[in-house]
Amino acid sequence: MGKRKSRAKPPPKKRMDMLDTVFSCPFCNHGTGVECRLDMKNLIGEAVCRICQESFSTTITALTEPIDVYSEWIDECERVNNLEDDDA
Repeated sequence: MGKRKSRAKPPPKKRMDMLDTVFSCPFCNHGTGVECRLDMKNLIGEAVCRICQESFSTTITALTEPIDVYSEWIDECERVNNLEDDDA
């Protein structure tokens, strides 16, 4: 009689690293001044600096992460700065 085949154990699941929710402020350059919050009920993402009180809000989707809100804020700042440079 043959030996029964043993089942191979499934590989362990890889743990996803958590993304940051605190970032540096583009206005006051404080290292951990900006906190991003996601309001999934109203589909609004908000980034607020605790030091200089600057804020940015945008619409979000179910897949949006805090880094996405912060990145949109940085992109918007760069866009406004480029518009000011073009006018001058």
